[in-house]
Amino acid sequence: MDAARDLFVEEGYENVSMRKIADRIEYSPTAIYLHFKDKSELLKSICTATFAGLVSALEGISAKLQTGKYDPVDLLKKGLQIYVDFGLAHPNHYQLTFLSPHEDPRHEDPICMQSFDYLVEGVEACIAAGRFRAQPPQEISQALWAAVHGVTSLLIQHSGFPFVARKKLIHRVIDSMVAGLTA
Repeated sequence: MDAARDLFVEEGYENVSMRKIADRIEYSPTAIYLHFKDKSELLKSICTATFAGLVSALEGISAKLQTGKYDPVDLLKKGLQIYVDFGLAHPNHYQLTFLSPHEDPRHEDPICMQSFDYLVEGVEACIAAGRFRAQPPQEISQALWAAVHGVTSLLIQHSGFPFVARKKLIHRVIDSMVAGLTA
């Protein structure tokens, strides 16, 4: 899966064959077909593994949110920060999963949707606590995701751009988006 992920990022999903992956790991294509029906199934497995890592990183935020003992806005900001940190710590995973044109199996896989569900859960908690104006949680969640995805993508794909300090930029994006939602 690592070799396939790297090849998909380097050469583009559409330009990689199962034979090319087999050559990279010095196996026969038949050996790969014993584990994956086709290239699409291999991609889905890579995306699922990526999301499983992100979900694992976000579970602690969700657990704290469930207790009701923590400020939901602070937890939401931490969750958004975890998302960005995860992408920056795993740039090839992030690029393949979110930035490469390919078939999109994410909406069919519960683990892939769970990370977004955690975001919706955080937004709903902020609305319920009266910290955000009452607005559609899906709409707010998608806007927040668009913002953190944007900064993550830019930092990965344009690392040579003279950005301000990385942490400052990330915090500015998150703080600005959240401030625009507060009641």
